[in-house]
This record gives sequence, C-alpha cells and structure tokens, in this order.
Amino acid sequence: MKKYFVMMMMAVMAFSLTACKDDDDAVQLVKLTVQVTGASDVEDFDVELVNATTASSYMKTTDAKGTVTFEVTPGIYNASVSEILYIDGYRYVYNGTTSNITLTAGKDATATIQLKEAKTSQVIIKELYNGGCKTDDGKNFQQDKCIILYNNTGVKATLTNLGFGMASPANSQANNKNYGEDGKLTYEADGFTPSWNGIWFYNGTIEIEPYSQLVINVQGAIDNTQTHSQSINYANAQYYCMYDPESGYNSSSYYPTPADVIPTSHYLKAVRVGLGVAWSLSVSSPALFIYQAPNVNLSEYANNTNNIWYDGGSEGQQVWACVKIPNAWVFDGIEVFSNAYDDNKKRLTSDIDAGSVGLTNYLGHTLYRNVDKVATEALSENAGKLVYNYSLGVDKSTDPSGIDAEASMKKGAHIIFMDTNNSTADFHERQKCSLKD
Repeated sequence: MKKYFVMMMMAVMAFSLTACKDDDDAVQLVKLTVQVTGASDVEDFDVELVNATTASSYMKTTDAKGTVTFEVTPGIYNASVSEILYIDGYRYVYNGTTSNITLTAGKDATATIQLKEAKTSQVIIKELYNGGCKTDDGKNFQQDKCIILYNNTGVKATLTNLGFGMASPANSQANNKNYGEDGKLTYEADGFTPSWNGIWFYNGTIEIEPYSQLVINVQGAIDNTQTHSQSINYANAQYYCMYDPESGYNSSSYYPTPADVIPTSHYLKAVRVGLGVAWSLSVSSPALFIYQAPNVNLSEYANNTNNIWYDGGSEGQQVWACVKIPNAWVFDGIEVFSNAYDDNKKRLTSDIDAGSVGLTNYLGHTLYRNVDKVATEALSENAGKLVYNYSLGVDKSTDPSGIDAEASMKKGAHIIFMDTNNSTADFHERQKCSLKD
C-alpha cells in the first residue's frame, strides 16, 4: 500500500512538472519594437499587430519618438498603422504596413512602418453662388454673391488667416495669355496661383463644427429679398461678409453697409493691388480658390511688391496686377466654365482643380457639391435620415448620388461630400442656392 502511495505521488509530481513546463512555454514572449516614420509628428499613432496564423491582434500607441514595443509569442505577424489627423483645416490620412515579421523564441526583433501621407481638405467649398438672379421686373441682378464652406468631417475644424482669391483672367472665355508654348499655364512650374486684382482674408481664427457650414457673403450683405424676391437674405448674425471700404473696394452698390445683425467681427479685410471699386468675382465663370496662411500676415504679404505678378506678362500695368498665392496654402478650389461659350480655358492648375463645372448665370442657379454616397451611407447615424430622388439639378448636370443633401440635413443626417480635386466630378449646377431652401 505504501509503495502504491509513493508511486501515486511521483506521478502527481511528474504531471505538475510537465504542466509547469507547458506553462513556461506558453508565456515565453518575444519583444518586438516597431518604429513608425513618414510623418512630422509620429506620437500617439495606433499600431496594430496581427498574428498571421491565429488572427490574434494587439494594439499599442507610439511614444514621442514614434516607437512602440510589443511582447508576444513567437510567430509571423503583420503590423499596420491607419491614422487620420486634422490640422489647420486639412485632413491628413496616414497609412503604412509591414508584413511577414517573423518572431523567433529567444530573439528580440525590430520592424519599421513607413507611412504614406494623403492630404485632403477638412473644409471644402460646399457651394458657390455667383451667377446672380432676375429682378422682379425681369432685369439682371448680380450683387448678391456668396461662398458656403463646409466641414466635411466629424471633427471640429479650425481655420487661421483664411483667404480668398480668384485666378486670372476673371472669365473662363476671356483671352488667356498665361499659356506657354508647351500648352501649360506659365505659373504652374512656379507653384503659385495668381489672385487677380487683390485678396480677401479674415485675420484670426474661425471654427466650424462637424458637418456644419459657414456662409460668407461676397457682395450685398443685406436682406436682398426686400427689393429682389429671387435673391438671398443675408441678414444673419451667423454669416460673415466681405466688407472693407478702406481697401478701395468701396462701391456702395456692391458693398452696401452690412445688415446690423452681422457683427463687425465677422467682416473680412481686403488688399486691392489692381484697379476698380469692387472685387469683381465673375458672374459667369470664376476660378475661385481658398487658402490659409497661419504664420503669415496676409496684408503685409499682399502689399509686398515681390509677391505681385502681372497677368499675361503685362508687367507694371496695375489693371492686371495679381497676388501670388503659393499652392501650398490652397486647400480647395472650383473652376467654373460659362455654359454660354465653347472656348473656355482653365486657370487653376490640376493640383488644385483638375476639372470644371458649367454655369448658366442670372437664373438664381448655384454650383453645389455632390454627395459622397458610399461615405455618407456608411455613417450609422444616418439610418432613416437620408432623402433620395434628388431633383434640383439643371438639365444633365445633377448629383449622381441621388441624395438630396439639404433635405437630408434637415432630418439630422450628416453629409459627406465628394472631394476629388476635380470640379467635373465634385460639383453640379443646382436650380437655386441652398439658402433659399
């Protein structure tokens, strides 16, 4: 009996030792250090490590040097980063992957993830109303222009030193002398866009809430419907306006004193480098672009003669003076062609806008951004809130998504608009400005 007891104890001890050995093998971990590179600031990037065999995943966040350390069992792993940052009104997407990282017992390892950066606009031009409308007695009225910006993301946007420019010549059908023998715009290689006649800008910071818009009146910051029923009522305390008579843009017909409800803190400033009493954003076919220069005094910049360029080589002729705006500052643009002409020419380079959208003016029409159908429908909060069968396009120009953005937003939907840097794909001609909806 005693012998049997001893044998039983030995068996138990052997089992225990074997179990301990198995446990030791199970917790034998390998240290993997991953270095993330390819962005100016690589802190707080989430790195996901996935076991290629078991599909087990681990997530850690990089330190100030862009490194992260995992302790995992031996095997083959894939490491990846997918991060979105919103900085100064831009949306930066960083993606990177390192595959087939082999971890062997007893050997620490390192791996590097090289990020690729894609930069898009967090804030976009949602709408451009520049073509004017009819007066109640059938004449043309054009002093009621506006630009509507939109935060195309779910994160608050901050814009510092927001600026507005229009490329020259003012109209797309005008004789464009800025093309070289190679068929390219002469300023393309120099990386700037000429802002004809002057610039408008807002000193300071503007914030736009997620999936929200900002209305900026260009001309006529009053309730125009009191005299022209088809026009727009801009008497709104939330709106901003271009109003700076001291700049030389002082025509009272273009710039009546803004409505009392618009705070003076919402007035934009201007620098006029050309001639004329109004910043004449084309009523038929402007090439509008928006930009920001967070660390630049835009008034000093535009008044510096080193930053002046003359349209078509008309050196020294003030009527053709333009301000050189670096393309690196520009975060959105829209190239408008007149539907009344066949010989339109582009003024914006392809890195700002690779296409164009047509406009028929003086009918109250507006140029409206198309909805990104896939991205918008993918937002879970939009369930039951999207309105379809959009019908406000003009002739063949319409939103291919079929989603009525304005009607959907009134039901609480969050809209994500197209942003391909190509106005042909991004915009359509709409029957009326959305401020009339």
